[in-house]
Amino acid sequence: MTEPAAATTASSAIGGPLPPEMATACEAAGAAKAARDWPGIVVLGVLAGAFIGLGAMFMTVVLTGSAELPFGVARLLAGLVFSLGLILVIVGGAELFTGDSLMVLAWASRRISLAALLRTWALVYLGNIAGALGTAALVFLAAQHGFAGGAVGRTALSIAAAKAALPTVPLFFLAVLCNVLVCLAVWMSFGARTAAGKVMVIVPPVAAFVAAGFEHSIANLYLLPYGLAIKAWAGPEFWQAIGQDAAAYPALTVANALHNIVVATAGNLVGGSLLVGAVYWFLYLRRPA
Repeated sequence: MTEPAAATTASSAIGGPLPPEMATACEAAGAAKAARDWPGIVVLGVLAGAFIGLGAMFMTVVLTGSAELPFGVARLLAGLVFSLGLILVIVGGAELFTGDSLMVLAWASRRISLAALLRTWALVYLGNIAGALGTAALVFLAAQHGFAGGAVGRTALSIAAAKAALPTVPLFFLAVLCNVLVCLAVWMSFGARTAAGKVMVIVPPVAAFVAAGFEHSIANLYLLPYGLAIKAWAGPEFWQAIGQDAAAYPALTVANALHNIVVATAGNLVGGSLLVGAVYWFLYLRRPA
């Protein structure tokens, strides 16, 4: 029996593809992404940015009032609900910059050029920015920050201020670790045959990175601008309700937000492309010299 036939038989026996088949599927998906026209890539990126923003919005609401829970329990709940974002991306169909780090498999196998890889990453990232910022704007205009007597807005401010205050080196490595888990979730989704199966493999890694406090650049493109919008434009009734003013969040500035997003983006790219994508290419797609 040839090796491909053996792999197929084994995958059938366990009900899904094995890692070598997953690698081939991931490689083919990367090549297909690079072949899309730019408007399609950008719109799919907008969707993914919006989906991740919705997950971050859900997380913010759930964390509101969680101070009475043990720290780990509250973080676990936050991670479980944030998983909505990547579930929507994978099952609903969209293009997320962090997950698309796995396109390095197609590049390393010479299915796509470096120019095509960078073009796709850039277009997806631009779409993600638009989707995340648009979602943040819509949620702010909906005045959700005033819910629960302003407690939701206070939670959003606290999350954004903590991210804005992160020093460069820890932030970079928090982002590296984050995208290792995100890309493992995406990788495992290639081994799931059903939508339910994809959900089951997505949730644990995503819940783990949120619970651990790792940094996701696209989520931060929602969380930081949303916090900045509340700080700049929330009405006096909001500040009166939470018993604070904007001066209580000195670290939450545009400059610090940009610093977070740039460093987190670099860390995410390293974690996903080198520590996951390149490793799986080496294991399953590398052609012996």
